[in-house]
Amino acid sequence: MSGLSSFLPSRLIPSMHPNTRDRQADLLFRLRSSLENLPTSRKYTFTAATRAEILAELYDAFWGSYAHLFLPNSNSSLPLHATLSEVQASVGQLSQPQVVPGRPCGHIFKKGESCFRCKDCALDDSCVLCSHCFEATDHLDHNVSFFIAQQSGGCCDCGDVEAWRQSIQCPYHPFTPESVEHVSAFEARTLLTTPRPTPKILTGQDVPPVKTYPFRVSVPPDLRDSMSRTIAFALDYILDTLDSSPDETIVPPTEADLRSQPTGDTHLNDLFVVVVWNDDKHSFDEVIELLQDISNRNREEASRVADRIDEQGRDIVEMSNNPTRLLEIAQAIAQIDIGVTVRRALDTFREQVSAVIIEWLLDLTRSRLGTDALVMREVLAAELLSPRTTSTLPMGPNRLLPDIHEPTRFDWLFLYHARLWKKPRLNLKEIYASLLTLSHDHKLAISSHFAAVYHRIIDAYLLTDREAETSIKYFALQLFTVPSIALYIVRHHSIIQDKRIIFPPDPDAEIDVDTFPFKSKRFMPVFSDLRYLCHNEPVQQLIAHNREFIIQFAKTCQIFMCINPNKRAASSHVEYETDAWISVFNVTLSLSRVIKVYGEAYSKATVRELITAIDTVIHHILMCIATVDDRRDTSRFPPVESHEVVYGERTYKIVSFDVMDGSISFHHSLQWLLAELFKHVDILDEASLRTIGMGSLRDVCLKKANEDALLTIIDYPLRVLAMIAQIRTGLWLLHYRDFMLRELCYDQDLFILQTALAILDPNTVLVSMLDRFQLLGYFSGATLHPSYDASHLSGMVEEFLYVLVTILTETASATKMPLPQAVRREIVHALAVGPCTFTDLVKRVAERMVDDVCFERVLKEVANFKAPESTADFGTYELKDEAFAEVNPFFYHYTRNKREEVEVILRNWLKKKTGSQDPVIVPQPLNITHGPFQVLPSIFESEVLAQIIFYGIYNVLTLTDATGSAPPSAEAVLDQVLHLTMVAIVERPEAFSRLAIHISHEEEKNLVDILAAFEHHEKYPTYKARVQWILDHIAEHQRAEVDKRRRFPDTSQSEAEDPSEIKKRAAKARQEAIMRQMKAQQASFAVNFEDIDDEDDEELADISTTPVSYGTCIVCQEELNDTKSFGSLGFVQPSKLLRRYPDGNQLYTNDALSCPESLDRVSTTPQEAAFPPSNADMKTSKRPYPTAFDAFPSQFTRFGLQASICSHMMHLDCFTVYSGSIRQRHRNQATRNHPESIPRKEYICPLCKSLGNVILPVVASAAPPMSSMPFSDWIRMAGINILKSKPDPVLESLQFRTGTGEFVFWTAQDSAYQSHLRVLDRPDSTELHKMVDTVMVVAKNISQQTRHLRDRTEPETGERGAGMYLPEEVVGYTISSLEVALRGHGAGGLVADSVTDSQYRMVRGLLTCLTKLAGLNFKGRPDEGREAVRQAIIKRLLPEWSRTSFTSFSHPLLLRDPFTILIETAAIAPEMLKHILILTYYAHLARTVVGLVYILNKSRSGSTIPGEPRKYENIFGDTRVFFMSVVRHSPIFEQAADAVFLAFGDARIERLLYTFTLPFLRRAIILCHMEQGGCEYRRLLKALEIPPLSDLPSHDTIQNALSGWCAHYGHSQAASQLNCGVLLEHPLVYRLARLPLVLDHLYLDQDKMMVCPRCKTVPLDAAICLFCGTTCCFQSHCCMDRDSQSPRGECNMHTRDCAGAVGLYFLVKRCSLLYLYGNDGAFGQSPYLDVHGEVDVSMRRGRRQYLHHARWEDVHKIWLSHGIPTLISRRLEGTVDNGGWETL
Repeated sequence: MSGLSSFLPSRLIPSMHPNTRDRQADLLFRLRSSLENLPTSRKYTFTAATRAEILAELYDAFWGSYAHLFLPNSNSSLPLHATLSEVQASVGQLSQPQVVPGRPCGHIFKKGESCFRCKDCALDDSCVLCSHCFEATDHLDHNVSFFIAQQSGGCCDCGDVEAWRQSIQCPYHPFTPESVEHVSAFEARTLLTTPRPTPKILTGQDVPPVKTYPFRVSVPPDLRDSMSRTIAFALDYILDTLDSSPDETIVPPTEADLRSQPTGDTHLNDLFVVVVWNDDKHSFDEVIELLQDISNRNREEASRVADRIDEQGRDIVEMSNNPTRLLEIAQAIAQIDIGVTVRRALDTFREQVSAVIIEWLLDLTRSRLGTDALVMREVLAAELLSPRTTSTLPMGPNRLLPDIHEPTRFDWLFLYHARLWKKPRLNLKEIYASLLTLSHDHKLAISSHFAAVYHRIIDAYLLTDREAETSIKYFALQLFTVPSIALYIVRHHSIIQDKRIIFPPDPDAEIDVDTFPFKSKRFMPVFSDLRYLCHNEPVQQLIAHNREFIIQFAKTCQIFMCINPNKRAASSHVEYETDAWISVFNVTLSLSRVIKVYGEAYSKATVRELITAIDTVIHHILMCIATVDDRRDTSRFPPVESHEVVYGERTYKIVSFDVMDGSISFHHSLQWLLAELFKHVDILDEASLRTIGMGSLRDVCLKKANEDALLTIIDYPLRVLAMIAQIRTGLWLLHYRDFMLRELCYDQDLFILQTALAILDPNTVLVSMLDRFQLLGYFSGATLHPSYDASHLSGMVEEFLYVLVTILTETASATKMPLPQAVRREIVHALAVGPCTFTDLVKRVAERMVDDVCFERVLKEVANFKAPESTADFGTYELKDEAFAEVNPFFYHYTRNKREEVEVILRNWLKKKTGSQDPVIVPQPLNITHGPFQVLPSIFESEVLAQIIFYGIYNVLTLTDATGSAPPSAEAVLDQVLHLTMVAIVERPEAFSRLAIHISHEEEKNLVDILAAFEHHEKYPTYKARVQWILDHIAEHQRAEVDKRRRFPDTSQSEAEDPSEIKKRAAKARQEAIMRQMKAQQASFAVNFEDIDDEDDEELADISTTPVSYGTCIVCQEELNDTKSFGSLGFVQPSKLLRRYPDGNQLYTNDALSCPESLDRVSTTPQEAAFPPSNADMKTSKRPYPTAFDAFPSQFTRFGLQASICSHMMHLDCFTVYSGSIRQRHRNQATRNHPESIPRKEYICPLCKSLGNVILPVVASAAPPMSSMPFSDWIRMAGINILKSKPDPVLESLQFRTGTGEFVFWTAQDSAYQSHLRVLDRPDSTELHKMVDTVMVVAKNISQQTRHLRDRTEPETGERGAGMYLPEEVVGYTISSLEVALRGHGAGGLVADSVTDSQYRMVRGLLTCLTKLAGLNFKGRPDEGREAVRQAIIKRLLPEWSRTSFTSFSHPLLLRDPFTILIETAAIAPEMLKHILILTYYAHLARTVVGLVYILNKSRSGSTIPGEPRKYENIFGDTRVFFMSVVRHSPIFEQAADAVFLAFGDARIERLLYTFTLPFLRRAIILCHMEQGGCEYRRLLKALEIPPLSDLPSHDTIQNALSGWCAHYGHSQAASQLNCGVLLEHPLVYRLARLPLVLDHLYLDQDKMMVCPRCKTVPLDAAICLFCGTTCCFQSHCCMDRDSQSPRGECNMHTRDCAGAVGLYFLVKRCSLLYLYGNDGAFGQSPYLDVHGEVDVSMRRGRRQYLHHARWEDVHKIWLSHGIPTLISRRLEGTVDNGGWETL
């Protein structure tokens, strides 16, 4: 023995145990008994324990005494509830990839997994790669698409030689020459083999084991035997159970029917169950409510049942021995069309056991025996390919399949698939997929069984299957797209004929398009299957070489011939059409695609085979349209009648039919099939035809039919062309839609007509066309029509000429233009109209061309791509200049409008190119050099065509001369007629010139007469150049005749003055005279103005001092000035934007060290802006992130209130009225989801729709006067004033008792604050008080709800000083947020220059509110307490000057944010701002030192960026000395600082000091709004006039202050335990979570990156929080908050925990953004664009998507500017919805 036996203990070698087989029989017997007894022992109730018991029994029987060979680490048994593959995966046994050359990957996709498709490499669209193989192979510049598996079951095709155009060089699954040769030999053998009368069914004995598999292990024979027998028993148990399962979910009408159902219950127990089945029509809530109504379940229990129904596909909702009650329940459920069955409890229990057995079989396919990953799958395949054995049930029903001799288990399982439900169905499909990848022989065997029962599968799919998406029918995609397999089943199983796909073969069968298969579109995948089969190259060979295929297919097409005919509703308007036409067109589209593929197969035919096919199709068409019998449907096939017409001087016998009166169908599939056969012009050229004794295509067609019959055949497409022309012209009252049927149907009709010109007398065909369009009279000179009015007539002439131009000049099919060339032509003409997006381009080009592999390559050749730049941009394609030479304005896919546009564009292009002012667009020659259509240009010698051209021009000129104006459509008609004339001259110059001269028509005039008159016609000057060109070219052959008729205008007359020029000159003279007059009036006004006396001057001076205007009120439109109170509309919202620095994390320290030195400069790199990104960028961006999407941890955010402003202003009175109108709207529209919330005091700006909730005072923008006193003098004076000042008990009572120096009147919940209604104020002050009220109401509301989010110690609610501290948590927070939002941006100046005027107005308004709040507490004082508060601020900062400072300020200054003190100063004493700024800056420096020592001490062990020389010595001086002087009062801190300097070095610590103190300076300059122009730090210090730290030795006063602050801190509690109490802010540019550069990289490690923390699964619809990187389940039932009154999804729940009021999520699968605020939300466009620069919503197109820098920056901008609430309110304002924002 080899393999495993070499290390087995000798006692386990089977030869030493003769009774092993008996033991196996015992185990199998035990399994059988266990399964038989389970229902009763478990009381028919299936639980997790039941599942565990079944699995244990199955495994025991399966491996007998060999469990240790399967289980890792020699475990003796599996853990309870676990499966073998889970245990093997947990120890990494399944993770090692097995590289076996010649073997495919076969990775089975799970639901939600990513798969890739490369159009350049794959043979067809069904070939896909898993992410592992895709990443390992090179697809540079290929057309790659990316999809998410919607369900499990598909597999990776890497390594499959039949899936790829060439080897994709995957290192894990390389091709081998043997595997390629094996498939080639098999195909050759199959093509040559004659099919048997009855196909051979392959069984397990016909399939050899897999060869050349190096990971084989030796399997003991008795183990193999036990494996086989257990699997066989398990499969038979499933089949025996399913024998009695129902095919449809129907409730038995009566109790008797219920009892008579098929059953496996021999005892006929009276216990029944109601089972509810899953579907896609009903929501979770509907099912939950239904379950609550019909049973006694509460919502939670009902919800669990609904979850199981969704996950499993069905669930038992009631069990009882009262069948009457159960039937009532079932009928109640069936009322709302939910699938429901009532069955015996035993049968249902056995079905549940079968589902576990299927799960177990799937587990075996995922597991290994040692290293052998194939042996268990081989055993399973062998048993599935064997017939059923003894029944596992006491009473097994009849086991015969009518069509199949000795059916195998595969056949039964395929047929019973529809009886199963979602979970076991998907599990079975995954099992089948895993068996397909074993070997080519296995694939062949499985395919043969699938083919044998395919027609029954289709029946079930079309008629009875409730869950079409999990049908086994879709397994066809994995088989029919494999060339060798398709060949085998078509050859040996006649799957295309004999009641398989093409069925019924009766051509007289009626199609009822109102039946379910048509309405549900389920027939479409059946046509797709046929297309997949026929598209395979070897099957195309079969079709081409075997006549029976075309006969069968012609019969199928015959069924669909002329279905759903239309008749013109002449008098009444069609108000309502049935939707049957939609079904019919869907059929037509699907069938047409098959016709295309069938026709293409004949490119492989010989000339004789092709002619036979043409004969066959012509025969079937005539059988349809020309046979007369009683069964004939005359509405579809009216009797053929002919009549004689005279045109010119000849009589023509043509088909008689009136399009305005007869029945016409759009659908004539046999003619389209014939068109496809005629397109093989290379096979039908005369040289080839001569080899079989025929002269031309005409001979071929006339062999089976005479000319009258052929005219009848072409008349059907001609009728449709005429009908469509009439519909477009408005003659039909039918709602015509220009369907996507252009290439598949309409173009085929045109080509049939073009072919008619080649095989019949072209004059007869042209006269037939005129007759069908009812234009024989018009083109004989009659300009009045019996049926058409003037506009309809000209419209029909235009439509007729369009068809004529097309069939005479369109050469793609006539020359069999190669596809890349045809694609190029389509793209060139689509882009000639102007640049467009890829999506718009695709709409203009035929589907077949877009789907071809060459499309994008050709697009790059002819067009330039312009990448999107801004957020609203999309990528566009623009035609290259040289490609305009290929444009033909009369291209047959152009509408009239498009043609005119292109003509203008082309003329302009020619003007530039040639310099000619009126260039002529000369048509290109047709260049038909071979094939049956060489005769096409000879039609330009036709007298009928010449007459059509003559009357085309003559009638227009006659009508113009008669009425004095151009008739309708004149330009369009003339354009087309002249184009035809020019083509005729290019193709047949001499013959056409002769016709133009020698054939006379009306008034004995010939064409040249008319052209000569037209050349200088005053109404049509734009045609002069073209007519000149035509006459010049005719003159080359008929010079004398042309010159005789042409009139040349007198050149001397042209030299005389043109009348129009005289008119222009007179007009100009009049204009100049008027201007002179105006100038004189202005001059006299100025003279009079100077005479105004002095009094008037004084009045003017008074006028100039009118109040300063701030614009107009947006409500009343009156001016805003000091005469009436007004304010700015603002919005104060809770925010968690600001970030604290995460301590102890080395990554953030490294980021701070590498931070740019100037934050007021743009930080974008060119790589970020490039779109699409380069391959190198994509590869480097693939690295995994250290945390969840590199997002900032939400626990380090800081809560506060952010104020914003929309820049619009309003009178206070108007604001009151407007607020009332909003409340009125809410009452009137009670059900609407309004954009604002009244309880939150919100409103929307009436102009810009921004959200607001406060109105802020507007104050003059002049900067306050600053004290010019030197700093040292100011400090000395301030100190003296403090010493002189008396104690102020009122002020002291208004400061916090904790000794922080903060003021109680500036808190949001201050108990002493009273609104303006309770306070008697000066009138002007009351208005300001009202505005302050709006701010205080909002701040108080939010403050009360967010106490848990604030760290600071606060007085209890109800006391003075309770709530948020407004200078810090509103004004400070707002300025800080402004500064943060401007990081990494700048226009070259300072950060203050980037702040807008309205933002400054908002800051001033907030400071005014603070000033007013302080003044309300000092009513009696003339300065409203300013001096007292000013003194208190100075005392707080200069403790050594104040005797009481250490008692009243027990709280160290360094534990307060110095910027807050700066804001207090700005509100109370702006004149001393400059001096306070210096003190607060130094306080901030000292505070930063404390914070840095704390942080660095925690993270000093890790690795950091290498050292560097000091850069900022001139700013900071000796950093070490400064640090030590700050911490010297605390021994613990001093020791820590020493250690930190040792670990990091001076340069790095200096760099960190720079980084952490820079934001303070940026905020200070925003507050002070000063201006100035090295690095940003130096610029800011200079602008703010702050002495740098390096100058500290020369500033004693600052040193003294610093020393006092540091000593106070050093001796405090905070410094004693190195728990510093100083929390530093995050100083870098704020970023959202880092999304990958390429969207599909999200799926590479989705098991690690995208796991929902609540349900611990990878969500199918994931939402990534862009603030903290957490993954949530979007709109999923699993993670809902069911406790609240209105259940909320996980995104809303997470928002509450993460960012509080606002949420921002990226919805991965939907490719969009989700914005949340309060209980509202809105969806936003994705920051990802595909390679064509377009958004791909929900990944519908499947192209790879890349992060677009401008769009991503825009998302950052919305977030940083706190714009999410406003964005949502604007979206909600734009729509009136009743279903909540989620329905938008």
